Amino acid sequence: MSTKLQLNDLDIYYGDFHAVQSVNMDIPAQAVTAFIGPSGCGKSTVLRTLNRMHEVIPNASVDGEVLLDGHDIYAKNVDPVAVRNTIGMVFQKANPFPTMSIEDNVVAGLKLSGEKNKKKLKEVAERSLRGANLWDEVKDRLDKPGGGLSGGQQQRLCIARAIAVQPEVLLMDEPCSALDPISTLAVEDLIHELKNEYTIVIVTHNMQQAARVSDKTAFFSLEATGKPGHLVEFNDTNTIFENPERKETEDYIAGRFG
Repeated sequence: MSTKLQLNDLDIYYGDFHAVQSVNMDIPAQAVTAFIGPSGCGKSTVLRTLNRMHEVIPNASVDGEVLLDGHDIYAKNVDPVAVRNTIGMVFQKANPFPTMSIEDNVVAGLKLSGEKNKKKLKEVAERSLRGANLWDEVKDRLDKPGGGLSGGQQQRLCIARAIAVQPEVLLMDEPCSALDPISTLAVEDLIHELKNEYTIVIVTHNMQQAARVSDKTAFFSLEATGKPGHLVEFNDTNTIFENPERKETEDYIAGRFG
């Protein structure tokens, strides 16, 4: 597997608080990498540094490198907005624009960047909704508000919105935590399909989900509350779940944690 994202000695801070220390990891292209670990271990924080969303928080900072295809996304001449176009994000809580139509929700990013060609916008909307396995459910009500969809549909709408700008990487922060089992399955099936075109990194508290959807798994932990989180082990998902190298990983997966 070729490497899409490379993390080199990544340290993450909130003001003076050292949130995550010295993470080194090679995230493979066109595969699903899952981040697992207890609350507060920094897995969502690491995820947000991968498209420079972390720095949106006041006084947040990063040391080290995050390389996308060998280029440091934190280099001085790099535009964070361009990074976020290349590395899209889907959040824990589906966040469509509630009063905007379903179609306009999908192409909001394109419109924001100045695309006015109505034919192109319609084509992108259909392609993205098909890509998010949502087209057949909404094709007859594209002009209706996005907020009128079910929770599972709204999450797939947000995935359609993320892929409309044709990113190379998709970050997902607990995308199924607020969904029922059937909607969760729909999103998991979608993740399987999307990895043919995108590199996917997902944070999940659901270990069964990590085992089902991911090719690689990173286990993060922390020594104690107030100490920095750190990467304990990163390997093929089967290895992490069936034969981990570290006892700490084994204890967490077996439920002997805390």
